[in-house]
Amino acid sequence: MDDEIVSRRTWQKVPPIPQFEDNSRTFSSVCAASLMFHRPVAFWLGTLLITAGVLSHVPMFLMGRYTGWQMVGMEMTVEMWIGMALIPLGLLLAWRGLLSPVKAVPGGGGEVPHFHIADGVSLNREHWKLVVVLVITLAIDVMKPATLGFVMPGMGREYEIVRSQASLLALFALTGTTVGSVVWGRIADRVGRRAAILLSALMFIGTAICGAMPAFEWNLVMCFLMGASAGGLLPITFTLMAETVPARHRGWLLVALGGIGTSAGYLLASGAAALLEPLFSWRVLWLLGLPTGAVIIFLNRYIPESPRFLSAMGRNAAAVAVLARFAGHRRGVEKDDETHPPAEPIDESHPVATVRQLLQGRHARITLALLACGTGWGLVNFGFLLWLPSNLKELGVDPAAASALLAKSAVYGLPAIAVVIWLYDRWSSFKTLIVFAALSTLTLLGFAALGFWQVKSPWITTTATALLLVSVSGVIAMLIPYAAEIYPVHLRGTGSGVIAASSKFGGILGAGLAVVGFFDHLALSAALLAVPMAVAAVMLWMGGIETRGIKLEEIQRTLASPGRAAAKGHRAA
Repeated sequence: MDDEIVSRRTWQKVPPIPQFEDNSRTFSSVCAASLMFHRPVAFWLGTLLITAGVLSHVPMFLMGRYTGWQMVGMEMTVEMWIGMALIPLGLLLAWRGLLSPVKAVPGGGGEVPHFHIADGVSLNREHWKLVVVLVITLAIDVMKPATLGFVMPGMGREYEIVRSQASLLALFALTGTTVGSVVWGRIADRVGRRAAILLSALMFIGTAICGAMPAFEWNLVMCFLMGASAGGLLPITFTLMAETVPARHRGWLLVALGGIGTSAGYLLASGAAALLEPLFSWRVLWLLGLPTGAVIIFLNRYIPESPRFLSAMGRNAAAVAVLARFAGHRRGVEKDDETHPPAEPIDESHPVATVRQLLQGRHARITLALLACGTGWGLVNFGFLLWLPSNLKELGVDPAAASALLAKSAVYGLPAIAVVIWLYDRWSSFKTLIVFAALSTLTLLGFAALGFWQVKSPWITTTATALLLVSVSGVIAMLIPYAAEIYPVHLRGTGSGVIAASSKFGGILGAGLAVVGFFDHLALSAALLAVPMAVAAVMLWMGGIETRGIKLEEIQRTLASPGRAAAKGHRAA
């Protein structure tokens, strides 16, 4: 069995939970040395080396003020080469600083019984601080790929490359996010959610040197690495949130985190482009990786390790300390008894299973459904919508008006996010996802009908476009949060990362299909893209389970039960 408890223990007398007058002191006094950074000197030395490596590129950038901030054709200086060597060295040192020691943490092992996560407590100040920090983190994460649209025009002019060459930047970024989502998910399951977030932030800082690269090829390399770090951070933030907040608030907070963080990220990218690009050219938008990554590092004290991950690793004392911090009072951490029985243990100690396990056993049907949904969303978002303005010209819609409508997609998506949050929290998690996937399918079929019969009605096509924007916004708002709820602790980072990667993989497929002219045919492309969304909706209806207000451990027991199709969700007390 692969439930939330991952080591067999002898259940003995429950040791007393330490009393603390101030829960903030709980976290710092009990396990600061062993939980925040296992080797703080290595971590901070690595951070300094990365920062120094980026700053060594600043003199070259400042030389550009005499050439209109254009650096194409300039030779790399010795300081820049040294700086590029310091960055990977710093990453390795920081990685070592975050890795857990081989030996057990003092007070973290032994015959310690399982304790319940404080799922029944109300949201308190510690929860809200975590929510704010993760929203900021996610906004910075979304800001990175969102910057691409503002960078490409200026980059194309400076390097004198055609549009097809400039589009390679987006392709490299999407490939990076796809790879990063899987790799960082695995890292989060091996070394921890907090460690993965901080390593991703350090990669943000390191890839800021893209703003000082004189050659286009170096921009491609750095854009891939930037995408890898950005793609990994997204699912990890949802994983940490899911494992930390109370069950009855988990659903709406996860969806709100994605909606607010994504909108804030696009606003940050557009605001930075409007304020800074006219002064320092497109290059400054890449250099912002240094200060924005530093913000996440600065906020690290407010980013705890997941208590469920700590418990799974056998670091029970540290897990109790984190729980006490978020419980608000001692009663929030419940003892095992007849009313609150422990989850069933298994024989292995925190096995990080392969990605293949996601497609086997109890999680196979849900994983396949979510993969279909993510791939379909990527095809629609990065393919169909991208070429929609030019296709709508055939149906009597002004391309400029269609482009303006798509540019305001974030605004049109906000009402959808509000509806999603309400339905996800008040009605059903997986049924809400099914509804929005079905709505996307029906809207695509509507576009196919409009193209097939050549219905030239601006108001019909505009309405259909708005409906498609709303439906796809709803789908992506729920996709990764739902994935963060349905996988066990030792697969949660990997599972969330794989599902997030599928949405980017759909974008890569969309880019490839665009090259062969697939999206030149409105009716055909809309009809074929409706298929994966329809398949995902059907598969979710057949294999999805309710997660609304249910404890994560209970979700795994529901998945393991033979009659889980009949099991319906209930609100946690």
